[in-house]
Amino acid sequence: MVAQGSTLKSCGCRGQDGKLLGKNCPKLRRGDGRWSSTHGTWRYQLELPPTAAGTRRAPLRRGGFSSQDQAADELRQARELLAIAGNDETARVQIADLIVATVRAVKELPDPEEVRRKIRTGQELDRSVTVGEYLDAWLAGRKALRDGTRRSYTDHIRLYLKPHLGHIPLERLRVRDIDRLFDAIDERNQLIARARETVDLHLRAKVKGQRVVSSATKQRIRATLRSALSKAVRERLIDINIAALVELPSGKAPKALVWTDERITQWRADFETHTATTNARRRRQARLEPHKRIGTNVSRLTAYISTPRPSPVMVWTPALTRRFLERARGHRLYAQFHLIAFRGLRRGESCGLRWADLDLDNGTMTIRWQITQNGTQTFEGKPKTDAGEATINLDTTTVQELRAHKARQNTERLTAGDTWTQTGYVFTTPTGTPVEPNDVSDQFEQLSMEAGLPPIRLHDLRHGAATFLLAAGYDMKVVQQTLRLSSLTIAADIYTSVLPQLARQSAEDAAAIVLGNQRRRPTRPHPKPGRPTQARGIARGGSEEDQHGDRGGTAVGSGEATG
Repeated sequence: MVAQGSTLKSCGCRGQDGKLLGKNCPKLRRGDGRWSSTHGTWRYQLELPPTAAGTRRAPLRRGGFSSQDQAADELRQARELLAIAGNDETARVQIADLIVATVRAVKELPDPEEVRRKIRTGQELDRSVTVGEYLDAWLAGRKALRDGTRRSYTDHIRLYLKPHLGHIPLERLRVRDIDRLFDAIDERNQLIARARETVDLHLRAKVKGQRVVSSATKQRIRATLRSALSKAVRERLIDINIAALVELPSGKAPKALVWTDERITQWRADFETHTATTNARRRRQARLEPHKRIGTNVSRLTAYISTPRPSPVMVWTPALTRRFLERARGHRLYAQFHLIAFRGLRRGESCGLRWADLDLDNGTMTIRWQITQNGTQTFEGKPKTDAGEATINLDTTTVQELRAHKARQNTERLTAGDTWTQTGYVFTTPTGTPVEPNDVSDQFEQLSMEAGLPPIRLHDLRHGAATFLLAAGYDMKVVQQTLRLSSLTIAADIYTSVLPQLARQSAEDAAAIVLGNQRRRPTRPHPKPGRPTQARGIARGGSEEDQHGDRGGTAVGSGEATG
């Protein structure tokens, strides 16, 4: 049914009796009968269907158009809107309600394409699904997600996407909206950086426990939004995935670098400079703001951790790793550090390890759980990837350390008595509860400083385990299987260029191929893939560092806080 409507021209002139002349004003037409181009405006009128109650509805009247074509175009748009309903009288009435409400609110007609989409997908015409509402519904519908992935999506939605985009109607989301989200994240990063540099306790308290959002995390936040919007496109709620059009800095992981003699020397100089500069700044601010009770010296550990490094990802040589293990021996979590260093467990996997997953008689370990930490909250779930769930062979020395750790834990259990909580975890507090990942990292950093070593992250012990296998002659497939990486490509990208001796060996091998026997050097047989042993540079002292002395210099400091 075609809605009845027409266009007409009128003006605001009044006759001698004071009444509006409207469409009857003689000035509306020229002497030759054509419409005047300078007098009056065009409008249209369209009959609308009755209301849902069956009462007659006033016609839609819209004016102020400078030409008849403009008025006719909008009249056609209004007719098109009503025609979307077809023979569905209920939908026709709803569209008429929408037309009246939209014209009253924004002085424009609804978008026909948007109305079609809502009719087609069964949405309510008088309201739009917001980005926040859709994200919640999308996440609730993802039934097969791993626990870790679900927590990651939940955090992205709760911390970033909903606060900045949640109020926007889904179909009205634009690239500029997402750009503003990441601009806000950058501003927050700058605030956190300023707070870390200042000694203003109030400002530091505002960002306590918060971390700078890295480029890689920004990429993951966008990936969460892009995944949700991809489904919205498939559901034909929107026409295009806006998140795919947003440009962000590369989230590529930083290249891992080894702590060479030259880098250690430079870092030590940077450490002393950083400490002196920080202390001078604190003393200056303490004089200017004596009421804030500012300590005049930064703690040695804080300076140790915060001094810039050549790369965020640094790896110790076998000799440096051995020095750490010698310093950590006797620590109640020594076996945990040993296990990460030799078998490459992720921090959360080591915290989630249970005695039921260890077979010390046969020297195997099955990775089934991990404990992750976000702020003060910890979560237990499945490993990071499907490849993460695997059985790993253990060398004899590691088995011995785990047996010794079990004996220590039994002693702690007897000492704790009734306060002991039986949880079945391998690495626990003195009362039996599982250790928190952040606490393990804190103790690792303290021990590293006390050993006089250049700093690395606890996770970088995992990188070291991979490079030691390569240095010992094992191929990349063994590294992938031992560290449970999802692909051989990832293993190759991360680990082939880390240790200097590996690079030197590849150069010698290439030269030997070109020059033949003239440059060919004796080669040691590569061990067969299978059950790998400890890296030779640590277990037997066979690294270059061992042959030329223990490289690494003097200790950084005693580890005692000076302020």
